[in-house]
Amino acid sequence: MLLRSLASTGKLLRHKPIPSLARQLSSTHREIPALTKERYPVQRGQFAEVTDGDIAKFESILGGSRVLTQSEDIQGFNIDYLGSVRGYSRVVLKPKSNGEVAEIMKFCNERRLAVCPQGGNTGLVGGSVPVFDEVVLSLQLMDKIEQIDEYSGILVCQAGCVLGTLEEKANEKGLVMPLDLGAKGSCHIGGNVSTNAGGLRLVRYGNLHGSVLGVEAVTAEGCIMDLMSNFKKDNTGYHLKHLFIGSEGTLGIITRLSIFCPTASKSVNVAFLGLESFDAVRSTFLAAKRGLGEILSSCEMIDALSLEASTTHFNLQSPIEKYPFYMLIETSGSNMTHDEEK
Repeated sequence: MLLRSLASTGKLLRHKPIPSLARQLSSTHREIPALTKERYPVQRGQFAEVTDGDIAKFESILGGSRVLTQSEDIQGFNIDYLGSVRGYSRVVLKPKSNGEVAEIMKFCNERRLAVCPQGGNTGLVGGSVPVFDEVVLSLQLMDKIEQIDEYSGILVCQAGCVLGTLEEKANEKGLVMPLDLGAKGSCHIGGNVSTNAGGLRLVRYGNLHGSVLGVEAVTAEGCIMDLMSNFKKDNTGYHLKHLFIGSEGTLGIITRLSIFCPTASKSVNVAFLGLESFDAVRSTFLAAKRGLGEILSSCEMIDALSLEASTTHFNLQSPIEKYPFYMLIETSGSNMTHDEEK
């Protein structure tokens, strides 16, 4: 009932899958940006430069096909998602196991070679690409899903798994990922965890500190830290996994993780509302929390300028007339009749 009342100022929408924002943006033409070091007053640290001998060492670890050195092959790894910053790394490494990551990190540490870990490269602040000539360590090939337990709801996978793929596989088991992002078609779960991504479902499931049960990470010295756990209710010892969630690779590279996936909802409704003021946004959010309670799964605010930029860039049309503010409210429950009554 509350959702229908709120929707009287907007439009009630049935839940439909929408194309990945990342997929749409990746298809647009991008000019090559200036080097980061030319745009910003940053100084390169006292690190060694990659030599042909280093390349040979990397090839001995990974084989030639997983060591990229051609400029046309590595350009995309040097430029950020928005095309605003650019590094000039001369080599991209693509390991498949944490053992290979450990061997690479140990060698780079001994040689004092700077390393830039990279997942799906969907970040919007330039943090996923090298600033200078760092070695890019891409986790693209570490995409194995090891386990999805429909009884416990625990998913175990490598860090290079694409979030959207995990969502699809979890759905097949009647589960849902606790994290949802516009870039889920290309972002990696390892990058999500290392940046503690919030996403659209934070209102319902909280942040990743509560959903991630364990991680496996490789430190700069090449040590493999096994902090994995397959228990939701685990109160034993120190939970060092929390140090890696949100650490953005500064303490180590997450290579594997386990995450709790809630049961998928059978009833999903979405309302898109137009509001006249920010005070109206606040009061609507409060009303949604109080009236929708346990079925409220997402509540997002969009200002007029942001909506206009999105509709213009993607050649879309707003489902309702113009307002200073908009809200997207989603409910997820197990009983359609019960949810619609609310």
